[in-house]
Amino acid sequence: MINEIVTKKDNIQFVMFDEAFRLVQDEIDRALTNAPLIIRKYTEHLKLSRGKFIRTIALLSCAENKDAFIHPNAVKFAAAIEILHLATLVHDDVIDNAELRRGAPTLQKKFGKKTAVICGDYLLCTALKMASSISDKEEYLELSIPDYMGRVCLGELNQHINNDNLDLSAYEYFKIISGKTAALFEASFYAGALTAKGRKADLNRYKRLGWMMGMIFQLADDCIDFEKDEETAKKPVQSDYEQGVITLPLIHALGKLREFKEKAKDGGISRIELNDAVQKTGGLIFTRMISKRYYNKSLRLIEELDAPERKKNRLRAILDKASGLVKP
Repeated sequence: MINEIVTKKDNIQFVMFDEAFRLVQDEIDRALTNAPLIIRKYTEHLKLSRGKFIRTIALLSCAENKDAFIHPNAVKFAAAIEILHLATLVHDDVIDNAELRRGAPTLQKKFGKKTAVICGDYLLCTALKMASSISDKEEYLELSIPDYMGRVCLGELNQHINNDNLDLSAYEYFKIISGKTAALFEASFYAGALTAKGRKADLNRYKRLGWMMGMIFQLADDCIDFEKDEETAKKPVQSDYEQGVITLPLIHALGKLREFKEKAKDGGISRIELNDAVQKTGGLIFTRMISKRYYNKSLRLIEELDAPERKKNRLRAILDKASGLVKP
């Protein structure tokens, strides 16, 4: 039975994937529903905009041992990382003045910016507390959730500093998204692999794989801003440039069209002109090409893992889901 709980040595109860995934959802729901009364109305509102749990799926997939069982600490790590991710989204929505997140009103739209900032801070504390509640902490000293949180914050700050920087290079942009997006994916893959007690060489492969999937995820999101409408994306689109955020499709266009860049610096371009420039210069094609390179490297890493084919297939499925637009 897929949801069977299996008791192993040292009285540790291992679970299979479906059961572990349900336990992560339960852990998050408890954290949001049982928050102190003063903040509970706000944390419960966040349950209306559940994500796809792609980081959870990734972490639990990496956590499967060769018998397809998952250590209970993987559940704690997954819930902590999801709550940490939720905190970053709450703060992002304040920075971007976003009104919609996953089809529901954002916390800042419904309750105000100050409340949203404080709630985001509370969620960060909740994530740290949850991560520290694992058993056998000495076995996970290599995994520092605060360090990953720091990388996310520095990535966000780097992006903010470079808002409206039309001279931003592709290299500088990759540094930004390496922190603000890829760091949490790396943490997810690494945490899962650590709980599975994999070989040292494989641990490094999982870390690299997670980082590359995070880069792919962000590049796909960059394209969504130009390609999808708000109803389909369930979040604001056609808005990165208006928020001062310079993404790879635009960086490519700015490098190809000098007159367009000069006009942009004078503040004289419309969204239609922006879209036309990206289309004309192949900005989305270029972004997909970069994403495809990460995709192919990720596939090679998956092949190198000392893991059952069942596990590799799950990782390939996550890779496809992260990329969205670069299927082989």
